[in-house]
Amino acid sequence: MAGARPVLEARNIRKRFPGVLALDDVSITVFPGEVLAVVGENGAGKSTLMKILSGALQPDEGQILLDGRPVEFADPRQALELGIAIIYQELSPIDNLTVGENVLLGRLPRRPGLPIAVDWPEVWRRTAELLERVGAPIDPRTPMSRLSVAQKQMVEIARALSQNVRVLILDEPTSALSLQETEKLFEIIRGLQAKGVAVIYISHRLEEVFAIAQRVTVLRDGKLVGTLPIEEATREGLIRMMVGRELGSLFAPEKGDPGPVRLEVRGLRRAGVLHDVSLTVRAGEIVGLAGLVGSGRTELARCLFGVDPYDSGEILLDGRPVTIRSPRDAVELGIGLVPEDRKLQGLVLILTVRENMTLPTLPRLARLGFPSRRRERALVGQYIERLRIRTPSPEQRVVNLSGGNQQKVVLARWLATDPKVLILDEPTRGIDVGAKAEVHAIVAQLAREGVGILMISSELPEILAMSHRVLVMRQGRIVAEFPHGEATEERILAAATGEQALVG
Repeated sequence: MAGARPVLEARNIRKRFPGVLALDDVSITVFPGEVLAVVGENGAGKSTLMKILSGALQPDEGQILLDGRPVEFADPRQALELGIAIIYQELSPIDNLTVGENVLLGRLPRRPGLPIAVDWPEVWRRTAELLERVGAPIDPRTPMSRLSVAQKQMVEIARALSQNVRVLILDEPTSALSLQETEKLFEIIRGLQAKGVAVIYISHRLEEVFAIAQRVTVLRDGKLVGTLPIEEATREGLIRMMVGRELGSLFAPEKGDPGPVRLEVRGLRRAGVLHDVSLTVRAGEIVGLAGLVGSGRTELARCLFGVDPYDSGEILLDGRPVTIRSPRDAVELGIGLVPEDRKLQGLVLILTVRENMTLPTLPRLARLGFPSRRRERALVGQYIERLRIRTPSPEQRVVNLSGGNQQKVVLARWLATDPKVLILDEPTRGIDVGAKAEVHAIVAQLAREGVGILMISSELPEILAMSHRVLVMRQGRIVAEFPHGEATEERILAAATGEQALVG
């Protein structure tokens, strides 16, 4: 980038919230046609900085420059008019409108001579051109509600391109994407680079940073730790910069000998979703469940936990057939589920840490039919300490915690039930490397204590490092099984995609 002028620059940015200095003298630059990765633990200040760059927040101190000239954004619309767009991790399309209406929202072309009439053929034409630019073959007339997460993300990018974006900020863009969808996104990013668009890429997945970025900026505790060319960065070095300490292994590879079969599934079927699924999970064993998005992994977890009914098949716990018609049945039998989406399915965000943590155990904590606050506080205090949950108080609303600490609250909820089997669906999605290492250590400890664990993950390094065995699902079926020593990314992907000739 020597000699080039930054398209966007933030100088000495400070931002305070009540009791918190969120950003302290942070400066970054991004150049035309560059991908700048921004990494750091939850709470490092990444989101606050991106909101300032995109006009959603104003800095208390510091300056933003566009093409070397100072600018101030009163709101995101003003930033967008100047070519700065942000696509958040949690997409917010208007699902009851069409793709074309979402892409051109607020700027729908009008028919000549009829200023109140929308020129719908022009809407469909313009949208189709924009979707073609991002390689998304979607009919502009399709309701957004019918699209997958990946397709909705493509629509968001097309919308940004419709406003001649010069700087595109992507916040955890692959958190809900499959490997193929992630590679497609990378192709789009490289195409934008070739056209001179600058991309700021936020991700907890360091392998993505090395795959797509030219430089990487590290934030910690609201401060700039440093910026490195990607060729000078290492995974271990970035982690050290992010957490301020050595983590050692990111995973917990210690594995004892599993005990007797704890969970057995025989011939489980659910019409159109699951087809003759059979598996076992032993006491003290971590069984990894891999597969592409839509392969049936989450659907299997929901059936085992009683959220969805199954049509036929048998579930056995400790060798005895059991009937699971509801989550209540599952909990009473000793089965817990950490769901894929902790915010929508795993937590009641307006409730406190204490209330979230004790929801399944309230009957057990009661005295004479009434909740015992003393027992509640003792239990919650025990798990806050054991899982190192960073919260100012058990009475803190869980919505105010970082993603990693929210995930620990979900884990604590099920640990408090003394589960025999724990189903983990994407247990480390969207949390930083430090919290991820802590979650892995918790899972490994549970296995050592005899809990049978079925772990679903789209991160193959996580699956490979944590699992005693790896099962692979495709189209609602288990199509391959690999012992720990025989599992590789290539073999798992070959089974997941149907390239059976590569699986040997």
